[in-house]
Amino acid sequence: MTLAMNAFHVVILAFVQGLTELLPVSSSAHVIIMAKLLHENMSTPANAFLLVLLHTGTMLAVILYFWRKWVDEFFSSWERFYTFFKLVVVSTFLSAVVFLPVRKLVVHVLSHGSYHADIEVLFNKLSWIAPALAVVGILIIFAGLHEARTRQTSGSSNSRGITWMNAIVMGILQGFAIPFRGFSRSGCTISGGLLTGGDRSEIESYSFAMVVVITPAAIAWEAMRAFHAAHASGVSFASMLALGLLGLCFAFLAGLLALAWLSRWLEQGRWHWFGVYCLFAASVAFWLSFKGW
Repeated sequence: MTLAMNAFHVVILAFVQGLTELLPVSSSAHVIIMAKLLHENMSTPANAFLLVLLHTGTMLAVILYFWRKWVDEFFSSWERFYTFFKLVVVSTFLSAVVFLPVRKLVVHVLSHGSYHADIEVLFNKLSWIAPALAVVGILIIFAGLHEARTRQTSGSSNSRGITWMNAIVMGILQGFAIPFRGFSRSGCTISGGLLTGGDRSEIESYSFAMVVVITPAAIAWEAMRAFHAAHASGVSFASMLALGLLGLCFAFLAGLLALAWLSRWLEQGRWHWFGVYCLFAASVAFWLSFKGW
């Protein structure tokens, strides 16, 4: 495959990842499905590193989009910052407590007792992505309709800041979302926040603050893994970096568009429609899996 064709594929995947990373529809599921349609293997060293830089692009979009809001909500005083710090530490700790044993258990099951299998290869399967999309779709629909009924009954929003219950539930759900491709991180965390009585805008802001905290570590881990794999297979790291930076730029721009869309729909009470889309995407993934993709 030529470099130009690779660059074209990078742009397509960057737009798909940038849009879906920040919408509650699972970027991993969409990128894997699109890559399969483009006959690309996302478990290769080059494509694994590409995903790292695409995630970096969307993280930069999140920081730019929410920065002013975070300053007002979390950094306007020492007291607010300390409260936010305690909440995000608890959420991140619970995510790790859930993620590590779940990841180990699933790898053990899928690799038939061997812990040496690569989880990225194991989860590059539409037969696992489809049910994960369906589960998060149902969760999003339930949370959206529940929150809309609650707001209609109370007659107003419930703006009281992020509570400990919000932080605990969102942290636990994030732990389950990390290893499962298709189980949208933003979809499950924002839904968890809504189900525990959080305000729409505050829950959205905190959900993405959580991901900014954990993303650098995830990026560093994946970058190191991709670098060692590229070195072992003789792939040029410089060419990987050039294409990855191209993808980063397009993912950044697509991420800003996705965040504007997400915020508007969340504030307008259309959250449940993302769940409907996830169920549709799950049916497409099931069909592609049945056809042997």
